[in-house]
Amino acid sequence: MYVLYLPLLAAEAGIERALVPWILVMDQLIFAACDWAAGLGADRASRLVGRLGRMVVIGTAVSCVAFLVLPFAAPGNKWIFVALIVVWSATSSALRAPPLVLLGRHAPKPSHPFLASLLLFGMGVAGATSPYLTTLLRDVDARVPFVLASLSLLAVTFVLAWAERAMPRQAEKIAKVEKPEADLSTIVWFLLAVMLLGIGFQVHVSLNAAPMFLRFAEASSLENLMPLFWLGFSVVMVPASWLTKIWGGPLVMALGAVIGAASAFIIAAATGLDAVIAAQLVAGAGWGCVLMSAVTAALAFGHTGAEGKVTGAMFSALALMACARIVLVATQTVKDTDVAAFLPWAPTSAWLLAAIVLLCMLATGRVRTA
Repeated sequence: MYVLYLPLLAAEAGIERALVPWILVMDQLIFAACDWAAGLGADRASRLVGRLGRMVVIGTAVSCVAFLVLPFAAPGNKWIFVALIVVWSATSSALRAPPLVLLGRHAPKPSHPFLASLLLFGMGVAGATSPYLTTLLRDVDARVPFVLASLSLLAVTFVLAWAERAMPRQAEKIAKVEKPEADLSTIVWFLLAVMLLGIGFQVHVSLNAAPMFLRFAEASSLENLMPLFWLGFSVVMVPASWLTKIWGGPLVMALGAVIGAASAFIIAAATGLDAVIAAQLVAGAGWGCVLMSAVTAALAFGHTGAEGKVTGAMFSALALMACARIVLVATQTVKDTDVAAFLPWAPTSAWLLAAIVLLCMLATGRVRTA
């Protein structure tokens, strides 16, 4: 909704349309900084019963208020509008790493893959319905969906705070345990793999998908074709959680990366719409394996008390890759002849490199499969 309405709201605030992409770049940079900071804060807050849930509620409340006020403050208030975006971007980090810290601290480790699949299933549904919502909301007053989204999100957040307080014994036990730092070299290699996977995802979904479909289909068909990636993503969640429980996060990440790379290659070389459709579904399934197992791996790498630090850094890395993609578009770099020629093959290259990094980590014993 934010991306859909941002050009209109920015225009009402007196901001030139050419600056809208740079507002999105600003958002991603704020996400990158605040996701990691929120993760560190969550690690500290989780040592006392109830504090992390309270942190999430307060952060989300501020975020929801800022988001809710955006369409009301837009007309003629350029700097107030930008300030609200900054507040919303910064405080929205309370709903990324901190809830995963709750999951990592309170849920038994064998259940992490399945719980991560439930968490990410919602992302898949959101991605699949996005084209339809864009059509439905195009003529709707921005204030209506912004208010409804903010209030519903805030209501759900209170459930997180209640959930933390519902398990005080486990939290007290965790608070008394000494928490050594997670291995830095492991985190660095993991984040390198995440960044490669993230840039492949950004190019494949945001830059390549529509042009690849338009080689064989009419523009009017995109509304039905674009959700295919997210359909494959959602369908694979539960099976991928089973594999992750057996093989471990890094190995399933590598498997998903290889599946995604092969699918992206098939799409780039396809000579008909049927091949693109089938490969796009499989590419979504590959990304589902990657993201679900990456969440599980991040929790495992940070199990010594650094769950927030590692998951926050993972979200920061993904935000930086989204920022890089927006900059490429905003600067028209994607229209450069050499860049445009490489884009169809970029996801395959990035995902294969990520798989190699992950497999090298496993082969050298830097991480264990489980």
